[in-house]
Order: sequence, then C-alpha cells, then structure tokens
Amino acid sequence: MDDEKKPPRARAARRPGLERGQVVDAALRLLNEVGLEGLTLRRIAKELDVQAPALYWHFAGKRELLDEMATAMFRAVLGGGDGAGGGAAVAADGGDWREWLAGTQRALRRGLLAYRDGAKVFSGSRFTDFGHAAVLESSLRTLVAAGFTPDAAARALAVASAFTLGFVTEEQGVHPVPGERRPGYDVAERAERIGADHPLAARAGAELFGNYEERFEEGLEVVVAGIEARLLPRT
Repeated sequence: MDDEKKPPRARAARRPGLERGQVVDAALRLLNEVGLEGLTLRRIAKELDVQAPALYWHFAGKRELLDEMATAMFRAVLGGGDGAGGGAAVAADGGDWREWLAGTQRALRRGLLAYRDGAKVFSGSRFTDFGHAAVLESSLRTLVAAGFTPDAAARALAVASAFTLGFVTEEQGVHPVPGERRPGYDVAERAERIGADHPLAARAGAELFGNYEERFEEGLEVVVAGIEARLLPRT
C-alpha cells in the first residue's frame, strides 16, 4: 500500500455518502485480488469510483487503514459461529482449557487464511475499537478459572496467538490463498538444487513447505503443552 499522508485540504474532498466501512470492505476485497503489496489507496479509490483524497477523510494513511482492516478481520473471526470463534473465545463452558485454547487458535488461523496476506495485515495492528475487550476479559477469566494467574493467563494468550500469526505468515508465503502455490516453492526442484551434499536439508523441504494442516495441529499441541508446563502453577 502506498504511504501517502493526508493532504492539507483532503477533508474538502469527501464524497457525500462514502462511509468508513465502505472503504474497509473495498480494501479487503482488493486484498484478495492483489495482495498487500498491490493494495494502494489509489487502487481502493478507483474501486470505489472516487478520487484518492476522498479516502483521507477517513484514514490519514495506510497504517490507519490496516488497523481498521485488522479490526474487521477480528470481528469476522468472532462471528465464525464454529464454536472456536465468538462462543469459545468468550467461555470454555466448563470444558478443558487446552482444547478451548487450541480452538481459538484454529479459528484465528481460518480467519487469517480467508484473506490473501491476512497474517501480514493482522500482525502488529492496533484494534480501532474496544470490541475485543469483552472477549479478552472472558478469555482471561477462563484461564484464571483453570488455575493460571492473571499475568500467566495474559502470557498464555500472547504465546498462542504469536505461534498462530507466525505460522500463517509462513504458510501464506507459500500458499497466498488456499489452493494457490507461490512460484519458487517446488519441493522436488528445491531438493535437486540443494544437491546430494546436503541430504537432510533437501529432505526437509517436504516438511518445511507442505503438510500445513498436520504441522499446525502438531505445533499447536506443543505450544499448549509448553504453556501448561511453564505457565500453569503446579498444585
């Protein structure tokens, strides 16, 4: 996305009826088409049939827009209705905290994979409202009820989400969207180019650049076990 700053007279260019949500929706649609690098304010303006300065009425620059996009993505995760989005994030309903925590991360991964470069947009973003506060509060209460201290509960959530964001960032580097493979990640070609002098490195390609479903579940299991071993006080 281009890094333009808001022009001094940008507010005068507001198009009547253009809402902040329309800009975000258009940006998310275009994200799937062109990716984060191809997403510019000018491209979004063209999609909305307005001049670029009209967007500056709502967003001072790309960072503000990315923050709003990430907030919209988070709302979509919560509204997934799969038991791991809104419902599971709000309460474990007396179930096992490990499976609950894993479920929230599965929902986050699905939400990120719904958009090209979704993990890049989400990482480092600041939510633009406090709609997440109730979810965070209830999530922390779920872990505290399972025996975590409040500080340890916060760390547990941070560790789990960091794993998911990092994993999906790497996954989307190979598969920008499900079913599409980025050029340059042919495992057989990679193994041939690395050569016989590095047999283990050549063999690792199949694991490093494939089997994402299995590897995510395996990694998630390791993370949850590590959280339990390191952050849950022993009784």
